[in-house]
Amino acid sequence: MHLHGEVTEQLLVSVLDSFTGKIKQLPPVRSHVKRQEREREIFYIDLLEIQGKDVLFRVGVQSGTYIRKLIHDIGQKLGAGAHMTELRRTKVSHLSEKDRLVTLQDLEDAVYLYLQESDGRLLDFSIQTIEKALDFLPKVMVSDTAVDPICLGAGVAIPGIVRLDDFKAGDRIFISTLKGELIALGDAVLDSDKLIKMKKGIAVKTDSVIMLPGTYPRYKRKDIGSQ
Repeated sequence: MHLHGEVTEQLLVSVLDSFTGKIKQLPPVRSHVKRQEREREIFYIDLLEIQGKDVLFRVGVQSGTYIRKLIHDIGQKLGAGAHMTELRRTKVSHLSEKDRLVTLQDLEDAVYLYLQESDGRLLDFSIQTIEKALDFLPKVMVSDTAVDPICLGAGVAIPGIVRLDDFKAGDRIFISTLKGELIALGDAVLDSDKLIKMKKGIAVKTDSVIMLPGTYPRYKRKDIGSQ
């Protein structure tokens, strides 16, 4: 953050502290969302370094928070004005810079090795799976026979569930194969402790299908009955 005027460190710390917690934020004019005031939560703001009018700080925010706008609002409250000069994202959800971070050059080299020398080791290291990115979500694991109907948009039927984590109704659910592959995402219909007592019905309503239909064989009723 670059300040437009002189500010004491004491005032800066005080104002930064005042922005922690729930705040109201109006998205900037150039944004991909409807421009109306909305509530966002600032979990922490840690002041790291001050060099003249340049301020380095670390901030943890709720998804959808505009850091550029946050800095502008901080500058307004300081009475000096401020703008963002540099932004580095160090963490998203449970993933951080410590999780096999690679540069775009590393990725380009990995693609070259794969295409030119059929060596995919660096590419496997550079590109992490979507399963790891969504590993924080509670999981519902289904049988092989249930996979293809879900790929076609069906909800997760209770008879097809093999195992599930603890969750509440309305929670976002990671719908998985027996191998741990992501099939789709959906919302839980009921609490998990209620679902395990039921023999039929829909457990999860799917809305984002990731796996392509036909990845797992489509079983016919007679096939299922003979297994």
